[in-house]
Amino acid sequence: MYQKIVAVDEVKVPPEKFEMDVKDAIKECLIENLEGTLDKNIGVFLAITDVYDVGEGIIKPNDPSVHYNVKFEALVWKPIEHEIIEAEVTDITEFGVFLRIGAIDGFVHISQIMDDYVSFDEKNMQITGKQSKRSLKVGDIVRARIISISFKEQTKINLTMRQPFLGAKKWIETASKAKKEEAKEKKKKVPKKGGEKGK
Repeated sequence: MYQKIVAVDEVKVPPEKFEMDVKDAIKECLIENLEGTLDKNIGVFLAITDVYDVGEGIIKPNDPSVHYNVKFEALVWKPIEHEIIEAEVTDITEFGVFLRIGAIDGFVHISQIMDDYVSFDEKNMQITGKQSKRSLKVGDIVRARIISISFKEQTKINLTMRQPFLGAKKWIETASKAKKEEAKEKKKKVPKKGGEKGK
């Protein structure tokens, strides 16, 4: 989930930034130190959007930098269990596919790709369903649900595409068209109401 947050932190401004406007120097330091990093409680910092309150500058012993307590606004992305996401397939292996979701890669195990027996075609770098003939390759856009998140030594996000309305966008579109056609056919076969008129 993408969201804007307001956070408070101590920012260390080094001597080479002393000639800059204080707010600009602080924002630059925040960008350098936070953008692209992960905080387990907040998520991935994507952009520092504004600096609000700047406290008094503090000089610490044996440190040439000036330290400021700062309130700032940031755009962050945090994965949430059961959230449905749209993502691009970035890699395919014999044990599953990797998806680019937000600022982190997620993983769909081979058993969670579709309700079908699947085979991995290493030559063409794609996965194909045995009965459905559905295929998945790098660059495909998919819809998946987050089923587990781990922020331990490595960030791991596991997903599934086996539930209704999940999977490659091309599969969903094909299934939706087929359902519409089926509904039209059923409508044609339903007899019209009304009986014979009285004699």
